[in-house]
Amino acid sequence: MNKGVVYLVGAGPGDPGLITVKGLEMLRQADVVVYDRLAWPALLDQAPAGAVLVDAGKGPDRHKMTQDAINTALAEHAEAGHTVVRLKGGDPFVFGRGGEEAEYLAQRGIPFEVVPGVTAAVAVPAYAGIPVTHRRVSSSLAIVTGNEDPAKEDTAVDWDKLAGAGTLVLMMGMANLEGIAARLIQAGRSPQTPVALVRWGTCPGQRTLVGTLETIPSLAAGQGFANPVVTIVGEVVNLREKLAWREKKPLFGRRVLVTRAREEAGRLAALVAAQGGEAYEFPAIAVEAMPDTADLDRAVRELGSYQWAVFTSANGVRFFWERLDAAGLDARALAGVKLAAIGSRTAATLGRFGLSCDLTPEEFRAEAVLSALVDRVAPGERVLCPRAAQAREVLVQGLREAGVFVAEVAAYRTVPGGDDPGAVRERLARGEIDAVTFTSSSTVHNLVRALGGEAAELLGGTTLAAIGPVTAQTLAEYGLSCAVTAARYTVEGLVEALATYFKRLSG
Repeated sequence: MNKGVVYLVGAGPGDPGLITVKGLEMLRQADVVVYDRLAWPALLDQAPAGAVLVDAGKGPDRHKMTQDAINTALAEHAEAGHTVVRLKGGDPFVFGRGGEEAEYLAQRGIPFEVVPGVTAAVAVPAYAGIPVTHRRVSSSLAIVTGNEDPAKEDTAVDWDKLAGAGTLVLMMGMANLEGIAARLIQAGRSPQTPVALVRWGTCPGQRTLVGTLETIPSLAAGQGFANPVVTIVGEVVNLREKLAWREKKPLFGRRVLVTRAREEAGRLAALVAAQGGEAYEFPAIAVEAMPDTADLDRAVRELGSYQWAVFTSANGVRFFWERLDAAGLDARALAGVKLAAIGSRTAATLGRFGLSCDLTPEEFRAEAVLSALVDRVAPGERVLCPRAAQAREVLVQGLREAGVFVAEVAAYRTVPGGDDPGAVRERLARGEIDAVTFTSSSTVHNLVRALGGEAAELLGGTTLAAIGPVTAQTLAEYGLSCAVTAARYTVEGLVEALATYFKRLSG
């Protein structure tokens, strides 16, 4: 059997967007992923569905796997012919013990490659608004592990020489912070030298604490700072006041519950992250095809008899197209049929199938579609409306009252998401959720049902945000106050409104 290959991949410092293109490519080809505690969990979603995931996380006071066990696991999986990705926080060769793992593999003749990563020593200060070098402030940089006790007689770290570096970056040094600060002062560094501690840098929970060599140990103890922390020592820390770009994002430090269907939640979560927030996904609904597609299939076969087809969601487009494809048809089947979409995303989804819209109202809601259509559809004309089962009747009823024949066909349905609500219930109870987003009335109904009798109390203690007035009204029907209602009824508009709300709240 041919041996597999081990890829020692740097996952970056935490933000999953900081993994390299090659690192992501290798991860997507892996048979086995052996990952560290500091490799952000979202990256594991990029591994193939059948990949074996091995948690080799090592914390300061607990090791799920010893280093020897990790080395052995890498070798055994490779010898079995598997493609193995060793996913390591930061860069594999910067205090990541990647060199030891590579040496172990080399001694056994196992092929390996190193995929460098963005080291936390540089990226974490950058996310805190601290450039590790600056022409007018610091022209030298030293990176050192903070795990070694500076009081040891046989220390391998020359603290006297390090004290002279323009910028000193210490990795994982919280346990020895007081001793390190004392040693640097003893070696001639001013007690007033600025120091910054950045915890969980580049991640949603990033926190920064600033002091001096003299004050930082007591400040850290008072704030309960613990690893993972990157410590920056030097005058460059003072630049943070002007350059702290991330903390200025309106959702920085805010935890936002996303209740959208799993397939659609990623885009909303990414928008929250772009505004500096931490998205926590709990799919309150799932979207699925109808168990019986006979009605939709019949409508597809009779497309030529309709003058208009109206789509009220991107899901409606997707499930409609699946049945069109199953019938052996394509976009040509819609020749002569005018198309209306409820909003820009629905129109864009039609565009992906080579279809252009004849009508998209400025306001993305059923009432606006109805208002625009009644002026353009003559009485007696036929309109096909493939949409969700149990959708609002405003559009269909209004068209029928205008004398239009409407074929209302269920293209898909929404069902409860199915995830265990225990974790989200606990987060809400502990006040760990700052806002809950709702993108449809279905997300409201199903989250309330999932939370049970505690729903009003749990949701009453956080900020509720709705994609539009219809969803806000559904919240009101449960006695829940909606603090944020998007002016644009899209996920972009929802996050924009939420960001504006918290920005105003923080002054």
